[in-house]
Amino acid sequence: MQLSPSIDLSAYIKHYLFLTTQNKEVKKLRLFSDGNTGMVFSFKDQLISQFNRLNAHCYLPDSFIYGQLSSFKDLYCIGETSLMIVVFHPHGLSNILATPSDELKNKSIKTNELFGSKGDELHEKLFDSNTIQAKINLVEDFFREIIAARNLPDQPLITASINFITQNKGLLPVSSLVDFTGYHERKLERTFIQSIGISPKRFSSIIKLHVFLKQLRNRSDQANLTYLGYEAGYYDQPHLIREFKKYTGLTPGQYNSITNPLAINFLGF
Repeated sequence: MQLSPSIDLSAYIKHYLFLTTQNKEVKKLRLFSDGNTGMVFSFKDQLISQFNRLNAHCYLPDSFIYGQLSSFKDLYCIGETSLMIVVFHPHGLSNILATPSDELKNKSIKTNELFGSKGDELHEKLFDSNTIQAKINLVEDFFREIIAARNLPDQPLITASINFITQNKGLLPVSSLVDFTGYHERKLERTFIQSIGISPKRFSSIIKLHVFLKQLRNRSDQANLTYLGYEAGYYDQPHLIREFKKYTGLTPGQYNSITNPLAINFLGF
């Protein structure tokens, strides 16, 4: 289930995801980049990040924050899983934390390492809440308090750049962004890495991929894969498959065979 945030937090939070699974066997979950970062709360059995050489489980914390991903990441769950995921806009979490996004890249960090005891208190309150709306209210009050205390600045350059790339479906060279913003390429590179955690070129590639993913999910039986790829900016099918596998670890056909993804970039096997 995907739900939108309150209007006053919509500049920071993109949406909320509520996911549940129940498995007797190990279930694999694959997460790949959508250009956003997130905060995960687990209320049932913990997620497993990997298995060590003795096949013992390496568990993720009950609540953690994840940064930008360079590649896809596989997680695992056994038994009943109940998750709330706060999905931030590409620069939303960095702005709230006043922490450079590149310091969070490819990391899963315990919530209390970033928010102290208040992070633990939030998880306990969420665990005791009985409804989805009550959980959302608790999270939003938590972030409202942080934002009010820190008096967060606007980020017009990064916001305008993200909107420009998204509106153009990722189909533009960095030189177009330079012309649009009036800033030098090096300035844009530093700003993106600090605020989002990745370069403008990388961010554009992710946006382009997700445009194709939406087309793939919504295509008619007659729609040709090569044509869809070309419409999304991939000049031939080998290029499409190579880029697709780099980010997702799957071919477009394998991705499309997953009938009920948890989210467009969060898959259950």
